[in-house]
Amino acid sequence: MIIAIIAGLTAGLAIGFVFDVSYPTEYSFYIVMGLLAAIDSLIGAARSHLEGKYNGWVFGTGFFCNAVLAGFLTFLGDKLGIPLYYAAILVFGGRLFNNLAVMRRIALERFLSKKEKI
Repeated sequence: MIIAIIAGLTAGLAIGFVFDVSYPTEYSFYIVMGLLAAIDSLIGAARSHLEGKYNGWVFGTGFFCNAVLAGFLTFLGDKLGIPLYYAAILVFGGRLFNNLAVMRRIALERFLSKKEKI
């Protein structure tokens, strides 16, 4: 699993550096929201893996739904002239910090339990 993640990350970085891809600045909020949704989904998947509750279907549907919702809020906010993307930033950012805190606690508990056995 970890090998596939590293291979995908390496391939993505290589493609990004080899091909000069540019996009209009009007799409920057959409790209940022998509990245934030993707990072939130990945951190959530890592947390569920550490807890032993990982499900590929939940990850896939969550990844897709988060990206669509973030893009929709950004699009709707652009059309209404209201920065609705702040809602996505707040929710995804809060979940990122929450998931990282839970992952830290799990790692710390595992480390301390191994240390006590020695």
